[in-house]
Amino acid sequence: MDFFDFHHHHLGQFGIYNLDLFSDDNPEFFSVGLHPKDITNDFENALQWVKSRAQEPNCLAIGECGLDAFVEVDASLQEEVFTKQILLANTLRKPVIIHCVRRHQDLLKFQKIAKVPMIVHGFNKKENIATSLLNVGFYLSFGKSLLENLSLQSVFKECPDNRFFLETDAAEINISDIYEKASNIKMMSTSEMQNLIKQNLNLILNNE
Repeated sequence: MDFFDFHHHHLGQFGIYNLDLFSDDNPEFFSVGLHPKDITNDFENALQWVKSRAQEPNCLAIGECGLDAFVEVDASLQEEVFTKQILLANTLRKPVIIHCVRRHQDLLKFQKIAKVPMIVHGFNKKENIATSLLNVGFYLSFGKSLLENLSLQSVFKECPDNRFFLETDAAEINISDIYEKASNIKMMSTSEMQNLIKQNLNLILNNE
């Protein structure tokens, strides 16, 4: 069984490929969204493209999209664009892959308008933030930081088995290394971890 990479930027890799804005790539599985850093005054045009690609059957999720305190885009505009993408996800019944930097507490209000699963990708924060997100229904996706961050490993160990995914994002590492580390932390075999991720995918992709 191949190792499913929940969120990645490596064309041809098994998992959910993050489609670049206005790309005509057609991978096996992909997500499509307007990243906070790519928001301009002409964002409606970009959202129309997102909407078009999002309706394709091999588009599994909307994203990555969300909130970023470090980009030079007005916070309220980020929230407006994020809201529009959540509403699109609601319409299409597809989960949302979230990019969030230093605005995790702001995510909580968006869970109230979402009718689909919301997954925070590249999660590498402390236990209190993980708990606040998990308590209101978010999923967490863990990447490269899981290999070396001891406090994050503790967070992952306590994360419910039905609420997480594993990813490489843009890191030049093997997804199998993350599966191996995750399996060791959870004290299970890599094949058990693969089956667990498959079950969790079924949960978010069949959220009727």
